[in-house]
Amino acid sequence: MKYVNSLKGLHVLKTLHGTKKSSIPRVHNSTYLDSYMLEKEKERLLKEYERLCMRRDVIKKRLEEIHLEMNKLKDIEAAIRASDNENSSGRTFNQKDGVKKDWKKMSLNY
Repeated sequence: MKYVNSLKGLHVLKTLHGTKKSSIPRVHNSTYLDSYMLEKEKERLLKEYERLCMRRDVIKKRLEEIHLEMNKLKDIEAAIRASDNENSSGRTFNQKDGVKKDWKKMSLNY
């Protein structure tokens, strides 16, 4: 099931409160107050946008680091496999010291 925030367009829905609408008619407000409120909202949104850009840059950098680490691990794994193939060609697996290990057996009651 998808999360509410992952549904396309759902996180930008505006409620009646969010759009600052009311069923009661508004009395005439001063344009200065409206302009001030819009300016404050613009400043808040610009700050939020800057934070999102910084966060995006941090995430991109971390993804690049992960990609490089994964490539290093794949190279190491390939080198190990290649050396194992060279060492094991024509040989069979023997246990240490030629001693077969005895495993203890026990029953489990559930």
